[in-house]
Amino acid sequence: MPSQPSNAIIAPSRRAAGFTAIELLVTVSIVAILAALAAPGFTPLIESWRVRQATEQLKSSLYLARSEAIRRGGQVAIQKLPNNTNGCTSATGSSDWDCGWFICHNTNNDSNCDAGEPVLQRVETPARVQVTRTGGGASIKLNRWGLVDGKWLGFSLVPLNKTTTHPGARGVCMSSGGRLRTIPPESIPCTG
Repeated sequence: MPSQPSNAIIAPSRRAAGFTAIELLVTVSIVAILAALAAPGFTPLIESWRVRQATEQLKSSLYLARSEAIRRGGQVAIQKLPNNTNGCTSATGSSDWDCGWFICHNTNNDSNCDAGEPVLQRVETPARVQVTRTGGGASIKLNRWGLVDGKWLGFSLVPLNKTTTHPGARGVCMSSGGRLRTIPPESIPCTG
């Protein structure tokens, strides 16, 4: 029997590339545990972003309503969407605008958006955001100068079931001259 030379190189055995089922299971478990630990820390951030989105939508709608009122010589109204619109059930009072709002060409100039009047914009607020009109009702009438016809305008926007002291809360105020501004939680509600 021939003998092998002593300096012969033996090739290492090749191992299949990839993860074993155990390695994959451990990795997925670790990621799941880390996600579960991090999720509660993101809740205030997500709530704040929802409020910010609703705040920007409201301001945009108010700017649109003002410009349309100036263009049309008045006859523009903003009205809250009724409770139970698209599953929203938190807008039970006339000052609760949680479900959203719409802007209409108020052809009969009665401050309400009636059936048959052209809708200029419709906005549904993000889920889990409370929008409350300060000292007002379910509709807003704008005059020919694009100003609120009546009491000054103010809104508070907060995450659902939170107070205006929540760090993500915001207020939207319109001065008697039509200037819009966003205020932080410590300044809510708008005061004229």
